[in-house]
Amino acid sequence: MLVVSPVPSAVMTCVRVVRVVRVAWRRCVAGVGHLVPLPGNVGRARLGMCVMFVIHGRSDPPSMAERGPLDDHIQLVVAPPPTCLADAMNPTKAELEDARGRTIPDVLGPGLDVVFIGINPGLWSGAVGHHFARPGNRFWKALYGSGFTDRLLSPFEDASLLDANLGLTNLVARTTARADELSADEIRRGARELEERLAPLRPRFVAVLGVGAYRTGFGRRDAALGPQEQDLAGSRLWVLPNPSGLNAHHQLDDLTDRFRALGAAARERDEARDRSS
Repeated sequence: MLVVSPVPSAVMTCVRVVRVVRVAWRRCVAGVGHLVPLPGNVGRARLGMCVMFVIHGRSDPPSMAERGPLDDHIQLVVAPPPTCLADAMNPTKAELEDARGRTIPDVLGPGLDVVFIGINPGLWSGAVGHHFARPGNRFWKALYGSGFTDRLLSPFEDASLLDANLGLTNLVARTTARADELSADEIRRGARELEERLAPLRPRFVAVLGVGAYRTGFGRRDAALGPQEQDLAGSRLWVLPNPSGLNAHHQLDDLTDRFRALGAAARERDEARDRSS
């Protein structure tokens, strides 16, 4: 637990402190920061900050060779930090470069309606520890525009998706600058591990965000966007476009429409289940 004393320009100072602590504690799973009022003279604004980090249990992180097939994916167990502070945290170039190879927490739980599957985290997401965090990524806008969430969420609120019965994980856990830095073998292995990871959780739908990665990972060379014929450990499979801003083939309107179609299918399945019960 770290408490930052009140100082001039408290918000930006707190942001800098969080950056320093993030750099120093590379084994942090996640952090939560809150601005809190501190006692002071009447009419005089005084702010402090309380920062809490959850740390891995072992003193040295396991090497890639030591990790089991599922160890790269860390289950999320903390609440999201407030966006008023988190949105101000823009990683530096050095912090982005240092994020290579990191993993970020999964947002998973049992019996979710939809689990969205990214290809792998980008450097920005790896640096801040949250999904689809790079400015310009359209995932959060498409999620809101299609009705999956009742407001536009910040990437730093990714854990709150569980409240909407939604989840997030990736085919490949390690962070890279671009998805094309991953090998085909790595993506295929990620698809096998995904099935192992989601089987006990039994989400109703699994939506892979990227048709190219889906074709490679699942061996479906002719697969198209939308619902798939096969399932994944009992979960219905769906393929959506990659929401990265680098994907010029699908603009936000089209991306939102495709998310909306998945939402409609999930609601239709709910209604059919209700009618049969």
